[in-house]
Amino acid sequence: MSSQEFTEAAQYLTFTLDEEQFALQISKVREVLDYTTITRVPRMPVFMRGVINLRGNVVPVIDLRLKLGLPPIEKSADTCIVIVEIVIDGELLQMGALADSVQEVISLDPEKISPPPKIGTRVNTQFIRGMGKQDNDKFLIILDIDRVLTYNELDAVHESKQVQSTNGADSGFEIAM
Repeated sequence: MSSQEFTEAAQYLTFTLDEEQFALQISKVREVLDYTTITRVPRMPVFMRGVINLRGNVVPVIDLRLKLGLPPIEKSADTCIVIVEIVIDGELLQMGALADSVQEVISLDPEKISPPPKIGTRVNTQFIRGMGKQDNDKFLIILDIDRVLTYNELDAVHESKQVQSTNGADSGFEIAM
């Protein structure tokens, strides 16, 4: 991603994962929830923690730490679920992402955002939109949430949920896809 792709100041929700600062475009964030019970779904990838009931809809929840190659999240009083809208294969879907804590909403001017580094990060750079420089000279990693999950990974959750509904394990829910 080139720095020319950031042409105007944008707002970002900042959060922490494994003591690192990350950010998501605020336009992708629907809401932030306190940690709640997550129902495990059998035979899912290890980063897929399960699903939650969000106002009658089944929303898949991932452990962003695991998906990004970091150690698994350890639940604390600050752990939360960030509900995001992602586009996979042209389809708008809701997904929950576990975060150690949510910090604040900030504005970043384009000149404070650099392309992702080619080497030297602990995170796979295919998920990174850019590196934002904060006023305190610290960098934050701006994630491209649309690239975190593939359609096949989310489709596996959808198929598993349909099997559970057919068996009566989870009646009354609809997958938020």
